[in-house]
Amino acid sequence: MFGWEFPPKIYGGLAVASYGITKGLSLQGDVETTFCMPKPCGEEERFLKIINMSQVPVAWRDVKYENIKDRFVGHTAEDYYRFRDHIYADFNYMQGLDDLGCIGFAGGYPQNLHEEINNFSIIAGILARSEQFDMIHAHDWLTFPAGVHAKMISGKPLCIHVHATDFDRSRGKVNPTVYSIEKNGMDHADCIMCVSELTRQTVINHYHQDPRKCVAMHNAVYPLSEEYRSIEPHKIPDEKVVTYLGRITMQKGPEYFIEAARLVLQRTDKVRFCFAGSGDMMNAMIELAAQYGIADKCHFPGFQRGKQVYECYKNSDVFVMPSVSEPFGIAPLEAMQCGCPSIISKQSGCGEILENVIKVDYWDTYAMADAIYSLCTNQSLHDYIAEEGIKEVDRITWQTVGLRIRQCYDQLLQNHHFDNDLYLRNYIKW
Repeated sequence: MFGWEFPPKIYGGLAVASYGITKGLSLQGDVETTFCMPKPCGEEERFLKIINMSQVPVAWRDVKYENIKDRFVGHTAEDYYRFRDHIYADFNYMQGLDDLGCIGFAGGYPQNLHEEINNFSIIAGILARSEQFDMIHAHDWLTFPAGVHAKMISGKPLCIHVHATDFDRSRGKVNPTVYSIEKNGMDHADCIMCVSELTRQTVINHYHQDPRKCVAMHNAVYPLSEEYRSIEPHKIPDEKVVTYLGRITMQKGPEYFIEAARLVLQRTDKVRFCFAGSGDMMNAMIELAAQYGIADKCHFPGFQRGKQVYECYKNSDVFVMPSVSEPFGIAPLEAMQCGCPSIISKQSGCGEILENVIKVDYWDTYAMADAIYSLCTNQSLHDYIAEEGIKEVDRITWQTVGLRIRQCYDQLLQNHHFDNDLYLRNYIKW
């Protein structure tokens, strides 16, 4: 399995989904997953094998075991020698090779991202020659070239997981380079898993893929740990807190949240608005709040991770996800787990499986403001949606997702192709 993010170092939506999917697969009992990522931190959970792509050699170096045995994060020194035996070309020309003959990765989204994507795919060719596996699974567009390369070498089925498309990230202003990478991965895939039916239709209509090989595979959440469940909320007396949590970028619709905040504050001054996150629109949103004269009611605490995320949910009375285009959106499920009612845009994939939320069009700021105001002033409504939301989200588990993915794998291995109609008829059993 190829992925770009994995907790705890990176904790965005892609990381959460990668963790959930691999954890769900591990619960099947007979599925062993090797997760290949650019630069693990060494603190990842060990229910799966991690390969550190920054420590896979692409150029042969004569190194002694005693000098390197303690240098590896993820895989072992023994793995290193096996990888070295499967270098398939002379890559000594590449810039940045270390003493082990490896290419370093930043472990995030550096300015040379496309170069790193290409390097990642080169290393995938070494792993495809050295590892034993039955299935290739590539997460998001950054790893699609690696998945395609591994398939071309091994002949094994390729499943790609579409967590978002560039149509979502760019509001339709698609980067042609990213689009070509996405489409090439889809063209070569035997099965395309999409995080929602919304995303599935985008893949079919905009990337011209066969509907039969595309399946909606909704995300999920894991039950709250005791640590997070025991967080004591810190409420502001006589005030309500409405929270936006996520990247402050064009895709997420933060300007609509600001506009809704302005409308709510015209009706009451007993509400505060929290923008928890970071992104390229953050400064613009701070300026817009000032322009509207509501800066004293808007808070920008910055990027939140781990326990901070759940403290934010616990301290909030309402969660809002105003995304312009949201392939799925795990944040509302996490908020619901914490007893925080959610308002989501109708343009979000999670709305396909959630009932106990309020759904509005992202552009309808008056409807969004009405929903916020109602939840802040009608305690009975607030408590009902909170209680029913907890019951609902507790039934949406990664274990179930893992079972569904395993069923897709089984069909691919048995039939050498994926047929969504066959899958829906014969595999899904709820």
